Amino acid sequence: MRRYTMRPFRKHVAIAVDGGGIKGVMVTRALSILEDYIGKPVSDVFRLAAGTSTGSIISAAIGAGMSAAKMHALYCELGSNVFRKGLRSRLWLLCKYRYPHGPLRRALNPYLGSFTMGAFWDRQRGTDVVITLFDLVQNRTRFVKSWKRKYKTWPAVHAVLGSCSIPTYFPPVAGRYVDGGVGSYANPCYIAAYELLYCLNWKPSETTLISLGTGRNPHTLRPGDANRFMAWQWLGPILGAFLKSADDQQVRLVETFFKKLDFRRFQIDFDEPIEADDASKIPVLTAFGDALGRKILRNETDWAVGITAKRARL
Repeated sequence: MRRYTMRPFRKHVAIAVDGGGIKGVMVTRALSILEDYIGKPVSDVFRLAAGTSTGSIISAAIGAGMSAAKMHALYCELGSNVFRKGLRSRLWLLCKYRYPHGPLRRALNPYLGSFTMGAFWDRQRGTDVVITLFDLVQNRTRFVKSWKRKYKTWPAVHAVLGSCSIPTYFPPVAGRYVDGGVGSYANPCYIAAYELLYCLNWKPSETTLISLGTGRNPHTLRPGDANRFMAWQWLGPILGAFLKSADDQQVRLVETFFKKLDFRRFQIDFDEPIEADDASKIPVLTAFGDALGRKILRNETDWAVGITAKRARL
């Protein structure tokens, strides 16, 4: 690992992790490679962790002091239990959701069950954990923060389950909270940048923000394919376009408004589509995690970084 020459982190270090279901396997594997390189758990490095959906699990685990190696083992263990295929998952169009919360809750409880959101902040080396979830009742994204009074008593598992509740995959939590990616924050890097400057008062010139994606599925449409779409076939491409555009938009917002920040966005392009609930892909995702970890150590940021606007000539 020492043969790599990763740029040193600055005084303050933050992380933002995208949503993606089982694809968190890839992120936790990459973070374990980073741990091996720096010689200590990532929970000792990141004092701010923002996450959406599967990223909320990883952010909360960082706040709880877990090592990335343990996170990766947890993901490999929980995948087939949480996303267990059965009659409900096969006939999900006739049901309210595909998977119950129970298996995920039971998997998280040994690690996060004793934590409230405020406990992350109140620990000896407190961590600002920010979890995004969408409130269907108020029709807005909520940013559940460990230091914020209104959320300090929230059980961490409650917040994480809400952020992980992808519509049609899991039921809403408390009848109102679903995946934070339903809004514009499947990629929470802009939220992390805002938090570090305006809430923690960290100077961008003294801060490193690591943003980790959960992989891009390859393009499968060819010119003319859309001309043959039936009405229901538009749902997938439109949803995919929205999510990808929102992800890249967050990257560009950070680059535009936080120019002095040491911002590093890392992402992987998949060879074939991987669904958020496909636990059979855990070995493949672990291999992609190795590749993502190497990107971090080699400073190979995503191609979406560095796309700047040129002044128009009138």
